[in-house]
Amino acid sequence: MPKTVPAIPSAPGAMGPYSVVTEARGLVFVSGQVAIDPLTQERSPDDVEVQAERVMSNIASILGDLGLALSDVVKTTIFLADIGDFPKVNAVYAGFFDNEPPARSTVQAGALPGGFLVEVEVLAAR
Repeated sequence: MPKTVPAIPSAPGAMGPYSVVTEARGLVFVSGQVAIDPLTQERSPDDVEVQAERVMSNIASILGDLGLALSDVVKTTIFLADIGDFPKVNAVYAGFFDNEPPARSTVQAGALPGGFLVEVEVLAAR
């Protein structure tokens, strides 16, 4: 199955020359999501928990547009502007996954686009 770039109506627009989602061979790659409301295109306040909640909600919606759920996620990567926010983001993140969460990496980035505090990318499998 060649790479496809599905339309995602519930996703915030891309902030650059990349696709929000690409799919190939049953794998779904969701580009890093930041805390933008997909309806208003406005950013969430500079509160890491509020931003993490928005990011995870957006990812759940994006997956839903594709007929998938968070339970189909096999790997996530969390990028933090400040690794000191790890406990807060971890608590929000935990509320989105059942007792079998995906593999995950969490790293501190030097800076995130737009001055956001958290960004999350996911890999899901059909």
